[in-house]
Amino acid sequence: MKFFREPNTYVGSVNLKVENLQKSIPFYRDVIGLQIIEQTEKKVKLTADGKTTLLTLEQPDFVVGKQDNTTGLYHFALLLPNRLELAKVLKHFIDHNVPIGASDHLVSEALYLNDPDGNGIEIYHDRPEENWDWQASEVKMAVDPLDAPSILNELNGERWEGLPSNTIMGHIHLHVSDLNKALQFYKDGLGFHVVNQFGNQALFMSTGQYHHHIGLNTWQGAGAPPASKESVGLKSFELVFPSEAHREKVIRQVTELGFQVKQEMNIFVTEDPSGNLIKLCI
Repeated sequence: MKFFREPNTYVGSVNLKVENLQKSIPFYRDVIGLQIIEQTEKKVKLTADGKTTLLTLEQPDFVVGKQDNTTGLYHFALLLPNRLELAKVLKHFIDHNVPIGASDHLVSEALYLNDPDGNGIEIYHDRPEENWDWQASEVKMAVDPLDAPSILNELNGERWEGLPSNTIMGHIHLHVSDLNKALQFYKDGLGFHVVNQFGNQALFMSTGQYHHHIGLNTWQGAGAPPASKESVGLKSFELVFPSEAHREKVIRQVTELGFQVKQEMNIFVTEDPSGNLIKLCI
């Protein structure tokens, strides 16, 4: 997991707004396999290892359903440690008739589904990095059919018992309104590098030559507005920086680009050009 420690910058926890917490909790516990680490009437923190919060769900006092043609979350992605664990998840979904999509991205194999509010989720494992095909600074990725029978052959009688404790947040993929403005913010401001681009509608960025920590797309339409504050969807996500000095440098860069960085306790918060809220953490 070298891509998720110093000297890299990576995604920490993700915070979602949901319409009905009592409907969302069973889904994330029984379908996805996360555990509750902390719960109040309007908020729950979910974990894979019993200690680290991967996902926070909040039910606002005033909330409306998911809004189309807006910026925000495309999906968050939970990274499993190996292919066997993906096989367990796949068999679990099949056994419980969970509607899913699936893709072979060459660098990874992935399953896709939505939560009860339509928030996108990816669950994936990485192929060994020595098998990734780099051409200069770009890594080859694709959207090929997933070889499900081959994955299920990994099982050897083993069964799903929830997500393994070493599951982490692998990346986040966002709808943005302007790809060029987003590129400038995430590259010149936050310090990510472009590692793959799909035409003029999507690009993928990382640190440390990961295949991507951040995905950006305009598939909701160029110029799409942010969702309303009352809409379900992404509330915020964390970026974890390797040091205080690195974070201070990024804050200067973001500010020089003309974006505000606000301090809340020891957390610094900013918004990308499409209104996606980011907590800058160490």
